[in-house]
Amino acid sequence: MVYGEQKARVTYDNILRFCDDPDVIDPIRFLREREVVHYQRFGENLRILTDKLDSKNFYAFNPAFDKKCFDKGKI
Repeated sequence: MVYGEQKARVTYDNILRFCDDPDVIDPIRFLREREVVHYQRFGENLRILTDKLDSKNFYAFNPAFDKKCFDKGKI
């Protein structure tokens, strides 16, 4: 996901570098700014998610829980 936003931002930067038409430049600037905001929001949500991974109620990524499930499968 992050790669997509970064690639789009670089593409918009390249378009802006070579374009001199104001009717093209304004929407491309808007789209570039939107990609920057998407990148920031993704980073914020990733931080929130990783903070909550330590919660005892979040068992989907709990290694101790996974180990118990895999050990039962070996019996």
